[in-house]
Amino acid sequence: MRVPLSWLREYVDLPADLDADALEQAFVRVGLEVEEIQDLRTTVTGPLVVGRVRSIEELTGFKKPIRYCLVDVGNSEPQGIVCGARNFAEGDLVVASLPGAVLPGGFEIAARSTYGHVSNGMICSARELGLGEDHSGIIVLPPDTDAAPGQDARPVVGLDEVVVELNVTPDRGYCLSMRGVARELAHSLGVGYRDPAAAVLPLTSSEPGYPVRVEDPVGCDRFSAVAVRGINPTAPSPAWMQRRLNLAGIRSISLPVDITNYLMLELGQPMHAFDLGRLAGELVVRRAKPGERLTTLDGADRALDPEDLVIADETGVVSLAAVMGGASTEVSALTTDLLFEAAHWDPITIARTARRHKLPSEASKRFERGVDPQLTPVALARAAALLAEYAGGTVDERVTDVYAVTPPAPIAMPADLPARTAGVDYADERVVELLTEIGASVERDGDRLLVTPPTWRPDLTDPADLAEEVIRLDGYDKVPARLPLAPPGRGLTAPQRRRRTVGRALAEAGYVETLNYPFVGQTTLDALGIPADDPRRQALRLRNPISSDEPELRTTLLPPLLAALRRNLGRGHRDLALYEIGMVFHPAGTQGTPPRLGVDRRPSDADLERANEFMPHQPWHVAAVLAGEVEPAGWWGAGRAGDWSDAIEAARVVVAAAGHTAEVRAAAYAPWHPGRCAEILVDGTVVGHAGELHPQACAALDLPRRTAAMEINLDALPLREVTVAPPISGFPPALIDVALVVDRATPAAAVEAALVEGAGDLLEGVRLFDVYTGEQVGSARKSLAYKLTFRAPDRTLTVEEAVAARDAAVAVAADRLGATLRGA
Repeated sequence: MRVPLSWLREYVDLPADLDADALEQAFVRVGLEVEEIQDLRTTVTGPLVVGRVRSIEELTGFKKPIRYCLVDVGNSEPQGIVCGARNFAEGDLVVASLPGAVLPGGFEIAARSTYGHVSNGMICSARELGLGEDHSGIIVLPPDTDAAPGQDARPVVGLDEVVVELNVTPDRGYCLSMRGVARELAHSLGVGYRDPAAAVLPLTSSEPGYPVRVEDPVGCDRFSAVAVRGINPTAPSPAWMQRRLNLAGIRSISLPVDITNYLMLELGQPMHAFDLGRLAGELVVRRAKPGERLTTLDGADRALDPEDLVIADETGVVSLAAVMGGASTEVSALTTDLLFEAAHWDPITIARTARRHKLPSEASKRFERGVDPQLTPVALARAAALLAEYAGGTVDERVTDVYAVTPPAPIAMPADLPARTAGVDYADERVVELLTEIGASVERDGDRLLVTPPTWRPDLTDPADLAEEVIRLDGYDKVPARLPLAPPGRGLTAPQRRRRTVGRALAEAGYVETLNYPFVGQTTLDALGIPADDPRRQALRLRNPISSDEPELRTTLLPPLLAALRRNLGRGHRDLALYEIGMVFHPAGTQGTPPRLGVDRRPSDADLERANEFMPHQPWHVAAVLAGEVEPAGWWGAGRAGDWSDAIEAARVVVAAAGHTAEVRAAAYAPWHPGRCAEILVDGTVVGHAGELHPQACAALDLPRRTAAMEINLDALPLREVTVAPPISGFPPALIDVALVVDRATPAAAVEAALVEGAGDLLEGVRLFDVYTGEQVGSARKSLAYKLTFRAPDRTLTVEEAVAARDAAVAVAADRLGATLRGA
C-alpha cells in the first residue's frame, strides 16, 4: 500500500516537523511494517518542466513509429524532442526533462542526435520519473492543470511528495485504505483524526433504483447501486485525482474508472461501474451455472466454476463478482449513462475465486481481507457526486440497497485478560479507553467487558483479538522482555531416541534425509497400483487443501518420497538414496461431527474426550528409496547398481538400530514387484516391506527401472530397554563354514534362525556368504553357505567342542527345514 503523506494530512493532524524516522516509528508502534519511505523530491534533479506540444512530425523509414516534436518549455524558442509514444497530440501539456536533468536510476539527460534529428531532452512517462510502473505512454497532464510551459513540473506530477510504502498483513485489511491508515497513525501519534466516510451523507431513498435480486445472501449480504445519466463521456479526470492515483501506483484510465479506484484507496470500498445502456434487465447476484463463461476486462475468456459468485443480467454473466468486471458492460468513451455498484462480499468465496482463476486484483485483495459493510451507500454518494461535478449528468434519486448484514456480536472478555497476557498492569479504565478508541462499544458486566467491534474490524472475533488490540495500542515497547523459565525435563522419550537412532543409522549407511509435505492424491495411489480395497486407500481428506491434486493426508510415506526422488532425478542427479521419518494418518472411523473448540477458554474434558475420538491414528513410519549406483564405477573397476537387496539391507539397518533382529520373507505387496518383494518381520509380526518397485509403478511415476524402496512401521517395533553391552572374551574364536542344501522357497532367515537355536551359547556370530543354485544341488534346491563363529568366554574351545556345536546347529536345521549338508 503506497500512502502519499499529503493525502494522509487531510485526515490526520500530523505535526509539521514530522521527519521520516519519526514517521516510520509511528507506523511500527501500531504494527504496520514500513517497506520504504520515498522522498520524491530527491529522485529527479535538474530541469524538469511543464511543456506544451506545438507540433508533431511523424518520422518514417524506421522499425518503430517515431515522432519529432516541438515543445514549448518556456524559452524563447520551442525545443525539438524525439519521442516514440503515441498517446499525445498537438496542444497537450506534457512533462519534459531538459539537458542537465538526472532521472531515477542515475539516467542523465543530454542533447543527442538520433533518428536524424537533435533531441534536446525527453518527454517523460510515469515509470521514467519513478511515479509508477506505467510505461505504455508518456504523462499527459489534464487540460485543467494550473501550470504554464516552463513551470517546474515537480509539484504538478507529485514529485514534491513523500510516499510511504506499507506491508499490510492479511488480518489488517482495513489498512489497505487511507481511511484505515490515517486512523492507525492517529492512534500512534495521539493526534486528531477525521473519518472521510463521516463527512459524506449516504445515499438513501424510499423507492428502489435499478432492479437487483440477490439469490445468495451468504455470499453477498449487501448490494447497493445508483445510476448517473447524461454524463460527458470525454470528461477527463481532474489533475489532483490523477496525481494521487499515480502516487499510489494506479494508472489513470477514465473518469468513471478513476473515481472507483480513488474511492477504493480513500475508503477501502472497491466499486464497479457498468455501462447502463449495455445492461439488459434485472441484475442477479448468484453462483455461476455449469458451463457459463465470461470475458473479463483483461480480454481473457474464462470458464466459470459453480462456486464463483457472479453478477448477471438477462443476457448472462456480466461480472465476476468482487474480482473483475466483464467486457460486455465495460464503461467506454461512448458511455453517457452508467451504474455505480458497491457491495459487500463473503471473504472466503472471493479469495477462492481469485485463486481459482489466477486473477488477483486490487478489489479481491481487499474483499478477501474484509471490508466495512456500512460503506456501500457512502461510497455511492461520493462517487456520484464526483462524477456529476467533473462530467456533468444527473444522479438518480432512487437508490438500490439490498441489505442482509448481520451486525457484529458482542464479545465477552475478562477485563484483566490484556494484563494477564502481556504482564503489564492495565487499569480497567485504560482497557475501555483503548477499545473505544478503535471504534468498539464497551459495556461492563461484572469482571467482564462486553465489547462490540466496529464494522470495519472483521478480524476481531475473540477475546484474544481484543487483548492484542489493547497491548498494541498501548505500545508493544511497554511489554517487558522476560524469558520464560524452562521447566525441567527428562530428556528424550524412548520413541524419540529410537527415531534419532534410526535416522542416524540410515545416514551413516549413505541415505540422505528429506522432509516432504504429507499430502497425496488418489491418482498417485493409482500409479503405485494400490488395490481399491487396500487400507491405504482410506485417507483423510482436507477441507481446504493446498493443492486440489493432493487433497488427502498420506497413509504411506512412499508417494511424497518418490516424488522427491523424481524431482532430484529431473535436476540431473542420477545416484540417489533418500529416506524420511514421519507420521502417516489413518482415519479414526468415528461417526458424527467433532465438537467445535474455541480459543477463548479451555475446552471441557468431555469436549476434549469427544474431539480425541476423531483424531486419526498417526503412527511413525520410516521409508527409504534408491536409484542408480550404490558403488560408483571408476578406474578401480565396474560399479554396482542398487537393487532390491539394498532396500532389504536398509530395512535390516532400521530394525537393528531399533534393537531387534529382522526376519525376511518373500511376499507380494503393492507397489513392489511380486517376485522381488520381501516382508520384514520382528518377533513374528510383519512391520514393513522392502524390495524393487513394480515396473508399471516406475513407468507411471517416471522413475528409473529397478528403483528400490522400503517402508517400516516404527511404532510396530517393541521398545527395547537399554542394551547391556555383552562381555568380550579374550580367547580365540573357532571359525567353521557350513553349506546347507534346502528347498529353493526356504527363506535364508529361517535357516539362520535354526542354526542359531541349535548351536547354543557358544555361537558368537553367523553370516550368510554364498548362495548357489544349479544342477549340482537339484533344480528345486539351493545351497546356502554360512560362516559360523564359536567362542567361549572362559577358555579356548577345542576342535571337538566346536564341531559338536556345529553338528547340533545342522541337526536342528535338518529336523526343522529338511536341510542337508552339501556334499554329504
